[in-house]
Amino acid sequence: MGIANLSYEECRRKRLEENKKRMEALNLPLLSQALIDSSPSKSSPSKLTKPRVTQKQLVVVRRSSRVAKQSAPVYAEVVINRVVIPRRISKARDLSNRVYASDGARKRAFERAEQLQSGLEPNYPSFIKSMLQSHVSGGFWLGLPSHFCKIHLPNRDGVMTLIDEDGDEYPTIYLARKTGLSGGWKGFAVAHKLADGDAVIFQFIKPTTCKVHILRAANSSTEDSDSNSS
Repeated sequence: MGIANLSYEECRRKRLEENKKRMEALNLPLLSQALIDSSPSKSSPSKLTKPRVTQKQLVVVRRSSRVAKQSAPVYAEVVINRVVIPRRISKARDLSNRVYASDGARKRAFERAEQLQSGLEPNYPSFIKSMLQSHVSGGFWLGLPSHFCKIHLPNRDGVMTLIDEDGDEYPTIYLARKTGLSGGWKGFAVAHKLADGDAVIFQFIKPTTCKVHILRAANSSTEDSDSNSS
């Protein structure tokens, strides 16, 4: 019987048998089985990741023998009294008792100071300052002539000593950048009862020491009254 007369199933069976014989001749089934046996299994226990187990143990904290013998500290809540520093309440300054010098009294006090200055030792530099309310009863800040300070006074902050006509010394704080007297000036002004219109001569016998001469505006006012009455 020819191939054309065979059915489809018989032809397929014959092809499979022929292919099997060829594979056995080439030892392909043995090679395939060997590959299967040598390949690692997906469920190999050696490849499975084991979960990490964390163990907790109580350990003894190292302490010095001196501290270990002491009893454990006992903590308790305590109430701490807060220290309150009372705020300083600044009182409004009473300006009702201020005495203002007249223009005439201020001018004559300054002229008298110029006369006294002309008789002072010329080797010691000096200048005249007419007192204002801010110098003697307000902020007690005394600004000095900037050109005089640049020439004759130190270029840094420091202590400046004022010597009055009785020889008493008064230390003050000189601020170079602001060219003026700050701390200590109030004490000098109050001690000598400086008033508005007074003319004060500052004669520097040293860069940080000066003699102070005071010409009162009140005396000039008295002189004006005497001259007017006559």
